[in-house]
Amino acid sequence: MKKSDSLPEGTLVPNHIAIICDGNRRWARARGLPTFEGHRRGFDITPKIARACRGFGVHTLTFWAFSTENWDRSKEEIDFLMKKYEDFVATHLQEAKRDNVKIVHLGRKDRIPSTLAKKISRAESETKNNTRYVLNIALDYGGRDEVLRAIRKMLEEKLSAEKIDEELYKHYLDTRDQPYPFPDLLIRPSGEQRTSGMFVWQAAYTEIYWLHNHFPDFTTEILKEAICDFSKRRRRFGANDCVPKVKFNPEEVAKLELGWWRAHNDGDSRKLSVFLTKWIAKLCDVGDRNARKIVEFLSEAISYHNRKEWQKAAETLSEAYRIIKEETKYVFIPETAAALEVNWWRIHDEIESDLDKERLEKALRDYYGEIYRLSDFQTSRVAHWKTLATVAHDLAERESFRKDSEKYWRLVEDYLVKAYRALREVAS
Repeated sequence: MKKSDSLPEGTLVPNHIAIICDGNRRWARARGLPTFEGHRRGFDITPKIARACRGFGVHTLTFWAFSTENWDRSKEEIDFLMKKYEDFVATHLQEAKRDNVKIVHLGRKDRIPSTLAKKISRAESETKNNTRYVLNIALDYGGRDEVLRAIRKMLEEKLSAEKIDEELYKHYLDTRDQPYPFPDLLIRPSGEQRTSGMFVWQAAYTEIYWLHNHFPDFTTEILKEAICDFSKRRRRFGANDCVPKVKFNPEEVAKLELGWWRAHNDGDSRKLSVFLTKWIAKLCDVGDRNARKIVEFLSEAISYHNRKEWQKAAETLSEAYRIIKEETKYVFIPETAAALEVNWWRIHDEIESDLDKERLEKALRDYYGEIYRLSDFQTSRVAHWKTLATVAHDLAERESFRKDSEKYWRLVEDYLVKAYRALREVAS
């Protein structure tokens, strides 16, 4: 794996990722191609995804390739798919032997072509002693069907009701005896927001990552983003998490941020320092002494920002985040937080006059997600309102007439309040 493809330091990597290989046909139709081309493209990318998962340190990977409901498709399409699955198994078997991967079939073997069933059984047999990774191939698989098959096995063994509990039941599922039978992260491409029965039992506490892209457009970079997003989530499992909660008053910190933005615009260095110190103290819940230290580093970083010396800005800002981390006990990495803040400074400068602010919102989602350990979804409203506040701020600075400028400054405050309210809701 290239160094550029590596995960950021401190990333919490899921032990088990499940991917629903969805949207092949829609991908093809959207491009005016035969549906088979979508399937072919989907098959072509699976080895790359599997390699990337192993490279990122993911132990177990599940591809849901064909569901129990997919038999309703045309005979021509099913025949094509079954043939491609033979190639799919052969390709992954070759790499499994090389990389110490255990291949496991999830689902039924009694309805698929005998040649395919034999190849799957051979792959399972030849890799059964491999221990480093697990590759689950869910083929003719359905979550409800798996549950029913498990119940039938227990009935066949005439188990008494008193003996049946969760620990026993999981040994009758297709993922039995696996080190990580419960997926930590489920990725669903193609814009669909349902699990369609994937791991009905195992996925009770699985984190879900919805993806707009169809499966043929799935890349290692998308996989990396999904893992990074997962890493920021607070997995409570019905209990409390250990991430410190925010305590600030949204209206108060919004007014203070507005104050230092206006002081910066007016070139009033005294007011700028006062507002910045109070803003840091309230936002991060730190004492005045540490707030002043943080502001010293922040001010120096801003001076580097003004000269477009981004690396020096990030290095200086990381010192401020070390103090914040020590005081707040937040779990972010100072260097990463600093780099993400400088990144959104840089992007803002690049697109300040553009109407499209998507890159800025994404940069802000990444930044708030790192600081407060929140997912992309959780930070979306925060980033949206902060982006609008930034746009209004830029307009206020450009207005030469005070009356029009004040209109935009009022919008800045309104949007900042909404941003901090949204942040308080998800991070408290």
